[in-house]
Amino acid sequence: QVQLVESGGGLVQAGGSLRLSCTASGSIFSFRAMGWYRQAPGKQRDLVAGITAESITNYADSVKGRFTISRNITRNTMYLQMNSLKPEDTAVYYCNALRPSTTYWGQGTQVTVSS
Repeated sequence: QVQLVESGGGLVQAGGSLRLSCTASGSIFSFRAMGWYRQAPGKQRDLVAGITAESITNYADSVKGRFTISRNITRNTMYLQMNSLKPEDTAVYYCNALRPSTTYWGQGTQVTVSS
């Protein structure tokens, strides 16, 4: 059973930056894709950014140009660099990883952006 552990969340002022990390208990090389999702209170969980095994990335329109997803296979870790943060980015951010028949989720990390 693979475990995903997020870290790096916190409180930041608008315009600031944070870097989230998602470390897997095993190799991330076998994942077909990985991604970051977020869920604000009373809202659904939405995809923020994704990266495939071929390192193809995609982003939600709301974060394009501000967020960057990346991964380090040797460290079994995926990252989300978040710049120019806005209050509307406030949410719990979840790490996600896909294998052909299994989906894994982390426990989430809170990101709060103050105005």
